[in-house]
Amino acid sequence: MDNLQKCPQIVDILPTAEGQVRPMTKLEPQEQHEVWLRAVELAGGKVPTGRIVKDVVQKIMERTKVPNTYQIGEVCQILVKDNPELRGKGGCWGIVSAVNEFSCTLRMWDGEYTIGLQHLKSYNYLPAECEQMQVICDACGGLRLRINRVYSSGLEESVQKFLESLGKLNRASLTALEEKLLKVLESEIRD
Repeated sequence: MDNLQKCPQIVDILPTAEGQVRPMTKLEPQEQHEVWLRAVELAGGKVPTGRIVKDVVQKIMERTKVPNTYQIGEVCQILVKDNPELRGKGGCWGIVSAVNEFSCTLRMWDGEYTIGLQHLKSYNYLPAECEQMQVICDACGGLRLRINRVYSSGLEESVQKFLESLGKLNRASLTALEEKLLKVLESEIRD
């Protein structure tokens, strides 16, 4: 209550966009109230941006030590939510290769990425299914390298989107047509 007594006008400052509220949905109502007051304070007594709210929420989540329940070898999907750094990765799957306090490192088609827990969703596969996905991931290592080489060459956006869709496949080989298209793209970057 001291915050309200120090700055009674904070009560009148309400969110103006969904992006300011969305990060708080994981928290209890009392914590949401605390986050909003802190965010308004950080914004100099004005309506805070979604980024400010998100940063305050992250600090609370770190303080409350939400346990990381993911395990090495688990298959997860990436949820982009409101993280622009993950653009193009939404819906991609990866295999957990390291479990950190507030994140996991995922092995994906185009490399390894450390991703916050709020941006992961487990497929809840049985251990045998996780092993099968591991085999697929290992088998397509050479394929991943080929796709990544063309992807990082800087071709048009439409080509990048095609390569992203190939990277999201959960099978170890390409169809005959996909293979032909990839070969055409590989020849394009060699010329």
